[in-house]
Amino acid sequence: MSKDQSDSTDNVSIDQRLIEEGTAQLTSEIEVLEAWLNELDASDENDAEVVAARKSYNDMLRSRKEMLSTLAKQAKLQAVAAE
Repeated sequence: MSKDQSDSTDNVSIDQRLIEEGTAQLTSEIEVLEAWLNELDASDENDAEVVAARKSYNDMLRSRKEMLSTLAKQAKLQAVAAE
């Protein structure tokens, strides 16, 4: 195996490891945000702080889900590149 091929293999394994770690982190954050939103559902819906928190958590949740989707697409590209 040439040095270029070896470097490429190393990059794929590093990228794959980062994708797996990122996926785990984002999944964990999504679970926490969903739990917080469920707790807010039991709160006073007319409270300005609850409304602001719900908006903020929903924005964060949407962002995390978009990042998770992007990572999934990247993982597919990595898998194809490794073949």
